[in-house]
Amino acid sequence: MKALIIGAAGFVGHYLISHLRDACNWQVSATKLKHEEVPGQGISLFDLDILEIGQIRTLLEQVRPDCIFHLAAQSSVALSWKNPALTADVNIKGVINLLDAARALDYRPRILLIGSGEEYGHVKPEEIPIQEENNLRPGNIYAATKACQNMIGKIYADAYGMDIIRVRAFNHIAPGQAPIFVVSDFCKQVAEIEAGIREPVISVGNLSAKRDFTDVRDVVRAYRLLMENGRPGELYNVGSGHAVAIQEILDQILSLSNQKIEVRVDSSRMRPVDVPIIEADISKLCADTGWERQIALEQTIREIVEDWRNKVKAG
Repeated sequence: MKALIIGAAGFVGHYLISHLRDACNWQVSATKLKHEEVPGQGISLFDLDILEIGQIRTLLEQVRPDCIFHLAAQSSVALSWKNPALTADVNIKGVINLLDAARALDYRPRILLIGSGEEYGHVKPEEIPIQEENNLRPGNIYAATKACQNMIGKIYADAYGMDIIRVRAFNHIAPGQAPIFVVSDFCKQVAEIEAGIREPVISVGNLSAKRDFTDVRDVVRAYRLLMENGRPGELYNVGSGHAVAIQEILDQILSLSNQKIEVRVDSSRMRPVDVPIIEADISKLCADTGWERQIALEQTIREIVEDWRNKVKAG
């Protein structure tokens, strides 16, 4: 199978490349922005700006992939508030450019559009677990643009007969994730406390919210299975199907340390918990692909803590 990953320089791209290349022996091509780096060998790497449709057309004609994983996005919620125009350009215009370029080919590659569980927004208690048909109430610019991307994908699939599968991915974690995300942040703080470069106090925000966490290695395996077995035009939730309280995550992380650590609420980290619980209904994914979670949350947390210990020691 010949795969093209659009936007491979991020957290998920690294794991998707490894999975397709090493576990599946697929032929992998990947794109990045000029200033970005994508580590690893055994792939064909290209610079690409998805706002330039001519670049996309040239690349698709050159690579002629069997399938395209569209990971490229402006995925920061904070940045989406500061620069909504950029977010809309990348997340909406970018996907239109990709789909138009693919539509012009003399064959139909399968395209996986990666959206976000953020699209569901303000979920009501009676809507848990969240099904794909649930009403969308996006609460930020990023989520709104991703919802639009999903709608555009459905329209192109129906109107032009394109082989498009859409995904809404919930929280995914693993070693290597930036500490702007809660699990990586907690693990980094603990590693710094153990190394003596931080006082034995971990700063936290809201701990009561429950969220659906999945190891990114299970997530990218779901993406590959959808490429192989997903139904054209369909939308799939990708998550664990089980929500866990942030407090429980923190307790697991603290239990891995022999340090006595005080937990202190930092007002700057506090956000209103509009949605107490977010949990994905993944029955469609499991039924159509046979996907099952393979990596337990406890294992992922242990590996993230150890990864941060190694990074802190290395300076």
